[in-house]
Amino acid sequence: MQSECKSREIGQSFTRHRKAGQMKKIFVINVGSTSTKIALFEDMEKRYERNVEHQAEELKKMASLTEQLPFRKRAVEQALAEDCVSLQGLTAVAARGGTFGLAEGGAYLVEEKLLEACRHPVTDHPSNLSAILGHEIAEQYGCRAYIYDAVCTCEVTDMARMTGLKDVKRRPFSHVLNTRAAARKLAEQQGRRYEDMNFIVAHLGGGISINVHDHGKIVDLVCDDDGPMSPERAGRLNTLAVIKLCFAEGAGKEEIIRRVKGRSGLLEHLGSSDLREAERRKESGDEQAAFLLETMAYQISKFIAELAPVVNGQVDAIILTGGAANSRTLTEGIIRRVAFLAPVTVMPGAMEMEALAGGIGRVLDGQEEAKIYKGGRT
Repeated sequence: MQSECKSREIGQSFTRHRKAGQMKKIFVINVGSTSTKIALFEDMEKRYERNVEHQAEELKKMASLTEQLPFRKRAVEQALAEDCVSLQGLTAVAARGGTFGLAEGGAYLVEEKLLEACRHPVTDHPSNLSAILGHEIAEQYGCRAYIYDAVCTCEVTDMARMTGLKDVKRRPFSHVLNTRAAARKLAEQQGRRYEDMNFIVAHLGGGISINVHDHGKIVDLVCDDDGPMSPERAGRLNTLAVIKLCFAEGAGKEEIIRRVKGRSGLLEHLGSSDLREAERRKESGDEQAAFLLETMAYQISKFIAELAPVVNGQVDAIILTGGAANSRTLTEGIIRRVAFLAPVTVMPGAMEMEALAGGIGRVLDGQEEAKIYKGGRT
């Protein structure tokens, strides 16, 4: 009964604003490996949010990501029905952008060329389903779907991507959606424009990426497989050591990828990727756990400092965000080492749903323009 009352109040609020011509009703969808996050925003105020969990065993029965679409859509529809949430009167759908090719930052309209790219992405990442699912929902409710700050956003310079091999470029991917949202939020808190400032932002999660924002553009970065050791990543490795791994007896490509990106880091050293567990062990006198936490802080600090010369040392703020930013041991160890560069702000957690809604809200308000995807996979 309580959820029915809550749903009725939300529906009445939407109706009042719609009649007054003031309401923007945005449905946000963010597809992950074993869950689909959904949220509903009314004039940028979050009215509803749910993490729709999927059984990994069920997903494994489907041969490809696209085969998961009907399953995930039914799960989302069931969750909305259970919570008595109606999508009638939607203004837009904001979906997470995937790894469909190289894209500029900001908003893209979900149309056929983008959909086709998401059906045949560069990497088999579940985020690519977001735009497809979002498009189906938008068509159902008579509005448009958009993506914002896709995983494959690339604003880095040609110089930043160069290596000593002609046919190899540095990967340009980082946690764009959350890091840019954190930088925008800090700029607003300081009464300044994001586009007028320089930031170094570290997203601290199972994987860690760090990027540098130069007056509104992410011009260089350290991606999650080329930076510090993290809870689940090996981080930057000696090239010759990697070659030896690849040619070891019985080595297979997929197994090596899984080891360095998913089964390494704290998980390999401690048997757990949970920073809370590492902190508990440290407090109980586990010297190995204490050493690893300090090592992570040390390595993250080095990569933050590595990006400072990109903007000639003119850094307005350093931001630590993501789930692992809840670890005081980790953040204090970083602050102690990098505070000489710029003031450090800790913003724990992720703001992906708010960032998606906010980006598309700016499009609807005419503050930003949605682009059309024209391709690009280099």
